[in-house]
Amino acid sequence: MDLLFIITIFLIGFIGSYISGMVGIGGSIIKYPMLLYIPPLFGLVAFSPHEVSGISAVQVFFATLGGVWAYRKGGYLNKTLITFMGVSILIGSFIGSYGSQMMSGEIINLVYGILALLAAIMMFLPKKGREDIPPDQVTFNKWLAALFAFIVGIGAGIVGAAGAFLLVPIMLVILKLPTRVTIASSLAITFISSIGATVGKISTGQVEFLPAFIMVIASLIASPLGAKMGQKVNTKLLQWILALLILGTSIKIWLDILL
Repeated sequence: MDLLFIITIFLIGFIGSYISGMVGIGGSIIKYPMLLYIPPLFGLVAFSPHEVSGISAVQVFFATLGGVWAYRKGGYLNKTLITFMGVSILIGSFIGSYGSQMMSGEIINLVYGILALLAAIMMFLPKKGREDIPPDQVTFNKWLAALFAFIVGIGAGIVGAAGAFLLVPIMLVILKLPTRVTIASSLAITFISSIGATVGKISTGQVEFLPAFIMVIASLIASPLGAKMGQKVNTKLLQWILALLILGTSIKIWLDILL
């Protein structure tokens, strides 16, 4: 493993984790295509979709842990929301990640493209703001939240994500939660999801541990920095950043699938 490989993987992890910490996602929506496409551009090893999803699963575990730690005292973590969605997404993500060993690389990319496209569409739907509601007075449909979390968990587990790139628009558009509560709580929910995804990927031999370790180091540094910046940035700007990232990724993935 040469220095260029280490630097490339580290920068992918750092940039992706900083952005993910800022907008409240685990980072796979950004780092999945980066790991898939960037290393070959520098003449480095090309990871398979199985390897990318395995590396992503391990990295997301630590990225979300760092983000939750940064938000722990902000008062935006909704424990009821985290409990209902967390348990459901943990079960779903393990089912998806364990079952992905029986899928081809093309199918994994296809699942990723579908998830990214759905997320992009949901982020551009009109939103009725509930920003005036204090974090301790937030209400939502608990069982609907749990159902969505389970479904997202299955798909996210397949691609080694934690599912925040779908959970965030679901929480904003369907459950109509305040943006700050959504971002903070989604990090905690996706941390729980990443446990299921990581266990499933490791137990089925889909993880390249050396690149995963480099990505983890980058995540531990960058994710808390991004989370702190996210608390200072306008919430509308955060939503647009997330929406544009998801849309750009889905277009690239679908072009590759169709062509």
